[in-house]
Amino acid sequence: MKPELVALCKKVTAKRARTVIDHILKHGIITSEDLSDTYGYDHPPRAIRDVRENGIPLLTTLVRSFKTGRQIGAYTFDDISRIKNGRIGGRRAFSKQFKRELIDLYGPRDAITTEVLDERYLQIDHRVPYEIGGDGSDLDPDQFMLLDASSQRSKSWSCEHCENFLSLHEEETCKACFWASPEGYEHVAMEPVRRVEIIWRNEEIEHYDQIKSAASKEGVSIPQLIKSRLRKQGSLKG
Repeated sequence: MKPELVALCKKVTAKRARTVIDHILKHGIITSEDLSDTYGYDHPPRAIRDVRENGIPLLTTLVRSFKTGRQIGAYTFDDISRIKNGRIGGRRAFSKQFKRELIDLYGPRDAITTEVLDERYLQIDHRVPYEIGGDGSDLDPDQFMLLDASSQRSKSWSCEHCENFLSLHEEETCKACFWASPEGYEHVAMEPVRRVEIIWRNEEIEHYDQIKSAASKEGVSIPQLIKSRLRKQGSLKG
């Protein structure tokens, strides 16, 4: 292993990323099974993403699990030429003042669902994943969004399985994605998809239960029922 890579790895101090790095330095490879069974991480891809967010490139392969016989993810250091300058040490911490700027700009609402929430449930998230766009030269509020934990997990999962995130790393492609710009987008993780997030709350739950019951009787999903009803009302064609 090249000394330059080892030296950069040692600069990373974040606990979860440090765990992954130390394991690879010792064993040459780490698997999703190692992360879950040995270190107790219930979402191994998040730990791998922590390393990449620190600018350390990892190569993903598939290996066969000795325990289950199934294919599982395995990770090793990638070529040192792919190290992203300025990322070593990870993303910067956001101040309470910056969160207040975002709330003043967007309101106390989740950017994906548009639901108004208690401010303590909202977290700052990069519109373009940090691995692709970094923090930028300054903290431009337009480059960030507010999400609750559920939306953040959904976005993370979708990004981690997107071809652009895995190999292309094109910032403009990210900017045109639903997860970066739900207000106006061209695709969802590079797929020609349009989506709507609907939440029923408080007294509206009764309406949701009625829709759910109707969908069950017709043997269709709730989205399928809603589309069907809109077509019958002439709101949709096809």
